Amino acid sequence: MTSASAVLCLRPVSRAEHLAFAGSRRPSPSHMQLPSWGDVKPDWRAESLGWFDSEGRMVGAGLVLLRALPKVKRYLAYLPEGPVIDWHDPDLDRWLDPLLAYLKGLGAFAVKMGPPVVVRRWSAEAVKEAIADPAARRLRDAEATSQEPRALELGERLRRLGWRQAEAGGEDGFAAGQPRYVFQVPFEGRSLDDIQRGLNQQWRRNVKKAEKAGVKVVRGGYEDLPAFYTLYAETAERDRFIPRPLPYFQRMWTALTAEHPDRMRLYLAHHEGEILAAATMLTVGGHVWYSYGASTSRRREVQPNNAVQWRMMCDAHELGAAVYDFRGITDTLEESNHLLGLLRFKVGAGGEAVEYLGEWDFPLNKLLHKAFDVYMARR
Repeated sequence: MTSASAVLCLRPVSRAEHLAFAGSRRPSPSHMQLPSWGDVKPDWRAESLGWFDSEGRMVGAGLVLLRALPKVKRYLAYLPEGPVIDWHDPDLDRWLDPLLAYLKGLGAFAVKMGPPVVVRRWSAEAVKEAIADPAARRLRDAEATSQEPRALELGERLRRLGWRQAEAGGEDGFAAGQPRYVFQVPFEGRSLDDIQRGLNQQWRRNVKKAEKAGVKVVRGGYEDLPAFYTLYAETAERDRFIPRPLPYFQRMWTALTAEHPDRMRLYLAHHEGEILAAATMLTVGGHVWYSYGASTSRRREVQPNNAVQWRMMCDAHELGAAVYDFRGITDTLEESNHLLGLLRFKVGAGGEAVEYLGEWDFPLNKLLHKAFDVYMARR
């Protein structure tokens, strides 16, 4: 039991309140926990929520996305990479109980969330060794460079409170899973020269090769999104994934840049009158993400992808980034995995592989939740 003074109140908050709280947090919250992300997802109803202590101070925030079940006015409630609360509070239920009660009142049959809590880290060297080790089939088979015991304790506490760890899913529709494993390059307290020295030899060589070949990386705007999309569609076909439609990126640009002019940037690598590669970059406070990348198969020898990434890393450093986040990586290390090449590319930038606690589900209506699981399995 928690004392009356420890009770937290949860209520909807305005965009301004939500943004002000997010701006005060260190480390910075995910871009998926800001009001603008709700505008990117028109198939979901979005609401900003705030937790308040007994003195009326806002002490936590979350963006919840609600999506209706087909033919039923019941919702899946989803807090991607959130909420932003004190995850290591021994009385975790004082944060989560009001959330579940509120969402149940809105008609949610289940809640999905992604605590932004790091469990393990592997240095670039440790990942490289794991890839070379035939006994290591997955990243978690390799010894971590560092572990966070409190994160493992948090997982146990969530289980005791009735939450269950979600299976990894796709990113579309209801299976709105976010990556559990990401690759990040720490920038805080480091000079650009130090970050450059952290690149492996191949990366440094490729950046120089692009420069020598005359590859020019420029910032684009909304009007350049169709050019980015042409490359993105080609990349999707080549790498065997389902591309998002162009309007998704246009909506993303409009929503994110309206919230902050530097929230989303677009970079394009030009060579001899042709765009060979492009990427989007997202920024929230000290956290910078490489979001979407695209390239053509033509003239790959001039290394436009390395050129784009290095330009984004330089600009992120200039913005005062504490971390440059390459987003998702595969945790499967077998040569047959077509995503292993992408992991090798990201590892070449230095930095570390990071495992988060993953996503967790709470069934508010067990019958509907079971039916939903069956529906998802048949899709």
